[in-house]
Amino acid sequence: MNEHSETDLTQPSGFDDPIVKGSDPVSLLGTVAIIGFPNVGKSTLINRLTSSRAAVVHDTRGTTRDRKDIVCEWNGKRFLLIDTGGVDIAGKDELTRSIAEQARAAVEEADLVLFVVDAQKGVTPGDEELAEILRVAHKPVLLIANKIDDPERDSLALEFHELGLGEPLPLSAMHGHNTGDLLDEVIAQLMVVGSARPEAGDEAIRVAILGRPNVGKSSLYNAMLGSERTIVSAVPGTTRDTIDTVLERDGRTFVLVDTAGLRRKRKQRQGIEYYSELRALEAAERADVALVMIDSSQGIVEGDLAAADIARKAQCSTLVVLSKWDLSTVTIEDVRPELARRLRQRPPFITTSATTGRGVSRVLEKVAGLYDKHAGRIQTAELNRFLGELREARQPPSKGRRSLNLLYGAQVSSRPPRFRFTVNDPGLVTRDYGYWVENQLRERFELEGVPVTIDFRPR
Repeated sequence: MNEHSETDLTQPSGFDDPIVKGSDPVSLLGTVAIIGFPNVGKSTLINRLTSSRAAVVHDTRGTTRDRKDIVCEWNGKRFLLIDTGGVDIAGKDELTRSIAEQARAAVEEADLVLFVVDAQKGVTPGDEELAEILRVAHKPVLLIANKIDDPERDSLALEFHELGLGEPLPLSAMHGHNTGDLLDEVIAQLMVVGSARPEAGDEAIRVAILGRPNVGKSSLYNAMLGSERTIVSAVPGTTRDTIDTVLERDGRTFVLVDTAGLRRKRKQRQGIEYYSELRALEAAERADVALVMIDSSQGIVEGDLAAADIARKAQCSTLVVLSKWDLSTVTIEDVRPELARRLRQRPPFITTSATTGRGVSRVLEKVAGLYDKHAGRIQTAELNRFLGELREARQPPSKGRRSLNLLYGAQVSSRPPRFRFTVNDPGLVTRDYGYWVENQLRERFELEGVPVTIDFRPR
């Protein structure tokens, strides 16, 4: 609720006619996977090719873990890049094996593979092992000899001929040397081998999954997709980046974004975790709906409230997902009043268990319903009948001999909804009365969980 003016005076229509920004889906030429040994500069190359900071870059070995889809555009052509974690075939721990499996899945999915090697280190046993995997996969491969920051040292790339994957391209992801040539070659190859696929347009429902570390975000993400798209581990903080995946379900398009766990205290955010959290905040900013994950076996704690507050400030409609319900000792009757008391948007909730499958199939159904409210419009006549009911229900605030008068109202924008209520004197609107109007509006038009902005303006 605030009092600054809006200039969008679009005439409202019906609530059953959701307003979306709407652009037709754009066809992508194909899919390109980037793989390589840990710390060869894959994420730096991703950021260079996409002119973004979409991938977390850090000196720590193994920063990237999950595979991540990013749209890249070059000379009017668009394709999908899949960033993957560093693949160490010889790694023995479970996380390293999971990263390798994610990379193999990316290669299987791709039309073209960019195999990145470190030209400064020369051919390593890890490079030879990956080259063997790529030869067996029978996928088109472009061999990238990275970290050649001085063009006069392009000859360093020649050593990689022995991998048997064609002519290596000397390149510097850090400084951009030869990246234009690389993109030209990628486009040329995809024009021959690429399998075109639609890109999610503005009509897609963008869903961010938020929550503390280890509350089950990646487990829910994988359960909704029906595949091991992200690495699930008992180690808190396994996910370090935002992972976007387009999903079609019941005629609706969803863009699911898994995110790193949100830590409440700034002093707990260090190095990679700091940048990962920034990605999570950015994911909330571009989402329509946020799934706020709460570990029901632990109850509602301060970190859960922080995640819900991030969703509210980002103007996301919010659905609370009570995960691990199979392990919970609380009941729905315990949870409902607690959520209503502690979360201002009064979001709806759903109980789930990624282990048993309980509630997972209904999550996207709930999201679609919440989005329709988020992007919908309330008819002006219906809104003004509501204002008449408010005038009858409660004595308006007054100052001296002047009383507040709610004159008329209209919805001025959507996604999320914003309203302009014209009054005789905005200075008479008290904080308590403003929140009461907001809560009545939510209850009357079933806007629980939807961010609502009301501008009280003078006639």
